[in-house]
Amino acid sequence: MKPQSNESPPSPPPPPPAAPPQNRDVLIHLEAYLAKRDGVDKLLKISRYASKLILSTSLLPESLPLTRRLKSFESSVGVSRKAFRLGKFIQDVNSLNSILRSRSSISRPNLALAVLAYGGEGVYYFLEQFVWLSKSGLIDARYARRLQIFSAWAEFVGYIGSISLKFQDLTLLNRNLACLSATVEISIARGDNCDDDRVKLRVLKDKTLLKKMSIVQDLADAFMALADIRDGLSSPLLLSCAGLLSALISTHKNWVSC
Repeated sequence: MKPQSNESPPSPPPPPPAAPPQNRDVLIHLEAYLAKRDGVDKLLKISRYASKLILSTSLLPESLPLTRRLKSFESSVGVSRKAFRLGKFIQDVNSLNSILRSRSSISRPNLALAVLAYGGEGVYYFLEQFVWLSKSGLIDARYARRLQIFSAWAEFVGYIGSISLKFQDLTLLNRNLACLSATVEISIARGDNCDDDRVKLRVLKDKTLLKKMSIVQDLADAFMALADIRDGLSSPLLLSCAGLLSALISTHKNWVSC
């Protein structure tokens, strides 16, 4: 996976940072992207699930040395990604604190969903630290499977809250988009200058598209978490496609935001 997925649940109340400058040099943009922990993590995620996809399609014979090296690479990248999550649960702790401080302005159902989203993801990232220690040899390997099951359950619960909240956000965005589109159409019919509204409409459309992509990503990651809970009973090819789709969407979101 990820509470992910890593793409993360919806942002807490504080206002978003200023939009990055447009038309930057590609290398400067790439430097800013790779300076972020999530940027490197998502590139590793693409590498891992692209490798899993190749292995799951049986394009390479099992006896081929390249197949064994690809399996070793995929496993190594999986462990490396867990190292990138050290301390990441603190983000969710801070988000929960922020939401609980402003709980008087949040409805009880939304508060419960936010606790599920941030709490589930926070527990997932916390447990993943111990999964990494187990896989890297510091903790007895016999605990790894139990830790993975607990972390997968926490991740899955987190995505239930996250997806529910994002669907609410998407409903509100669609409503605002419909109202603003109607306003622009009326202004055009009257011959009024509506350049500002057109800019707002374009920004709102971009936000709506990103929200839809975020929901798709969460659904893909939730599917993979469910597969971990069920001990990988799902198709390896389907899991690889879900992981690669999630990685590409989160890479795009991080690239746009940095």
